[in-house]
Amino acid sequence: MLTRRLFCGCLPLAASFLSSECLAQAPASTCEVFTPERQQAKTPELALARLREGHARFLAGKTINCDLMAQIRGTAAGQAPFAAIIGCIDSRVPVELVFDQRIGDVFVARIAGNFVNTDIIGSMEFATKVSGAKLIVVLGHSECGAIKGAIDNVRLGNLTATLANIAPAVLATTGIEGPHSSKNAKFVQAVAETNARFAVQELTARSPILTEMVEKKELSIVSAMHDVATGRITFAA
Repeated sequence: MLTRRLFCGCLPLAASFLSSECLAQAPASTCEVFTPERQQAKTPELALARLREGHARFLAGKTINCDLMAQIRGTAAGQAPFAAIIGCIDSRVPVELVFDQRIGDVFVARIAGNFVNTDIIGSMEFATKVSGAKLIVVLGHSECGAIKGAIDNVRLGNLTATLANIAPAVLATTGIEGPHSSKNAKFVQAVAETNARFAVQELTARSPILTEMVEKKELSIVSAMHDVATGRITFAA
């Protein structure tokens, strides 16, 4: 039986163990905020590798623990994120958490259905051309309510116009057996994947700035899908 005395006696040991574990997971170098120098040292390939590594830590339950207040102080004078991520507003896809990134590491733009419009494209131009990010990831996810709403042609206030941005992906998704409705899980997933790919295409089709950066290999733009049931992110080939 674990007595109160034994429990209390274990607390210092447990605290010491947890402290050493945190230190082991987060040496000072891994908690350094991104500076312009560190940002410039990243290539688009290295930026993607960093996100993949962070996601692997997330899946393994080995996320890095850093002093967030120290990072706030370290980024107060400026920011130099290495990547920008366009995600959905879904509460099950917290972007910084699933990629195990911290304050000042990534720009994040979130909108229902993770589509792109003029405002999102302009934000990505700021994130990359102005602020130096080397990678843009369009992150879709499974069981997306916005995708389902677009499939079912939902009409509701301002949401109607929002979902209209996803309609091209709905119309372009073919070859899936069963009804083209939100009840068909395979169709919903296929539309979500198409929608993420379309967003990648739109970023360059509508932005000469982003196109030029991609052509000069200063920037990569990719899509990925997050599975809300497993937490796993799969990047498009």
